[in-house]
Amino acid sequence: MIECLTLEGRHVRLDPLSFSHQDELLKAATDGELWTLPYTIVPSEETIAEYIGHTLQAQEQGLEQPFAIVDKEHDTVVGSTRYTQIKAAHRKREIGYTWLARSAQRTAINTEAKYLLLRHAFEDLGCIRVEFITDVLNERSRTAILRLGATQEGILRNHMIMPDGRCRDSVLFSIIEAEWPGVRERLLARLGRAEV
Repeated sequence: MIECLTLEGRHVRLDPLSFSHQDELLKAATDGELWTLPYTIVPSEETIAEYIGHTLQAQEQGLEQPFAIVDKEHDTVVGSTRYTQIKAAHRKREIGYTWLARSAQRTAINTEAKYLLLRHAFEDLGCIRVEFITDVLNERSRTAILRLGATQEGILRNHMIMPDGRCRDSVLFSIIEAEWPGVRERLLARLGRAEV
């Protein structure tokens, strides 16, 4: 089982996801009716319990580590993210399943959440690679991942089947250990400070 862990910065706190977050997560997803987006998987009232239960089961198996994203200024859950595809033997993991309430998008929250996850992966866990995978149709997500300093590696064709039955092509990005110091510096500059 993966340990429960809290990561905290100036704007955001990443709390271990639990069923106690169910109502707050649903409220965040309602801000923008995010479950209606065709290129991402965000829980609705009908799927929220399964969404949380699935990732907690994967955490028990050592495959995922999910978080609730908390806006510290308002002490409000505004979304979710997780480490997934955890491969300890290869010192790598993916950051994914990230979504934010519409009102929290295009704020420092996502940048700082990614910074905290990347810093923990590279500096505390000794990862040599962190991956990001997004829908080829999700231009906003692709742009945001590139802005982090990740490198696009390719497109995974028919990578997964979406809830509406569409065969999704996914874009694979990565940051490797040697790139982390430069990525770290750029993220801290974007956050407007020298250290978190």
